[in-house]
Amino acid sequence: MYCSIAGNDFIDLGFDTDLGFELMARIKPQALLQQSKKKKGPARISVTTIILYSLIVVVTVFFLYATYRHWSQSFLVFRSRTQIENRQSVFKGDTDSSFMDSKKSDLPGYAILDTAKGSITVELFKDSPPEVVDQFLDLCHRGHFNGMLFRHVIKHYVIQAGDSDKLEAAEDWTLKGKHYSQLDTSLKHEAFMLGTSKKKRDNGAFELFITTAPIPDLNEKLIVFGKVVKGEDIVQEIEEVDTDEHYRPKSSIAIRSVTLKQSV
Repeated sequence: MYCSIAGNDFIDLGFDTDLGFELMARIKPQALLQQSKKKKGPARISVTTIILYSLIVVVTVFFLYATYRHWSQSFLVFRSRTQIENRQSVFKGDTDSSFMDSKKSDLPGYAILDTAKGSITVELFKDSPPEVVDQFLDLCHRGHFNGMLFRHVIKHYVIQAGDSDKLEAAEDWTLKGKHYSQLDTSLKHEAFMLGTSKKKRDNGAFELFITTAPIPDLNEKLIVFGKVVKGEDIVQEIEEVDTDEHYRPKSSIAIRSVTLKQSV
């Protein structure tokens, strides 16, 4: 290989030119590769970028926390309102129940039927259908039963007092018609039970039936709302009167009056 020096004189450097170019060809790619690696190194992140990303993270966390607090408070408020409403409902139910119990306790507990044969004391069932008991008490206050006759007497079965003297008054026990919706829960009929007809009364009429023997099938015919507790002998005495072929007493027997009492 020759090297030019001033005066265009060439000095022989003492090695082959082709070998020199080969060495340069090998050195240059390695140098370029190192430079390329240096250029592709990770770039530094600026302080502004770091602050910006930090602010985004902080805002996101704050938003999530605020959302959590909002829904937590909303749930607590809802649960508190629900508990208050439940307590008010329970309190109202207890109040209504207490009021109904108080109302029932204020009702007269006994009715004394003064008849031509003697007095019959009846204990009233306050748990009976309320419209039946209320109507009976109202009619007693109005004197509806004063002078009411025993219309039909069937021995070992029932005695019946009412406004109607027709035979249908006794046959109505077996008729189908309008009934009260709660009559299926009537008490079992035994001897000396006080009841009234299940047939709906549109004209204010109210019949009284007193059973004189245990008759379970009367559950389908009468509403029981009381039981004779004193004067069973009077009931039996009325039962023994002479009747015609239509079970009507030959001699009149009436209820003179009805007296209501809280206790006897």
